Amino acid sequence: MTTSSGLQPTQTVRLEPSYVLPLAILIGSIPVALLNLWIGFVILAFSIFLLLQAATLRLEFTATDLDIYRGEKRIRRFPYREWENWRIFWPPVPILLYFKEINSIHFVPVLFDPKTLQNCLEQRCPYR
Repeated sequence: MTTSSGLQPTQTVRLEPSYVLPLAILIGSIPVALLNLWIGFVILAFSIFLLLQAATLRLEFTATDLDIYRGEKRIRRFPYREWENWRIFWPPVPILLYFKEINSIHFVPVLFDPKTLQNCLEQRCPYR
């Protein structure tokens, strides 16, 4: 397993967590709370949820699949052969990964190293 930038398509890569998105939402909840306490509280709760997800979930790119782990337990597998396309929204500050499989679509907040995520997606799942 590796997390280096010299990635090979056959290597297994586990992405490092990134707390940028949850912390930005948390900081943004403060001025909102000054205007409306309830809405600020909802945004704060969402940011805490994202912080917990960033701390516990891991994405792992294998030669054939994208796996999602909670701790050491794999909770979901997405085979690349079923992917139709993908996109990272707002590339200057990546916030959301969208990918479409044959039978479903998925939206994943970018709670992982965005550069490694982009590199792995480009290598393993080029646009068709």
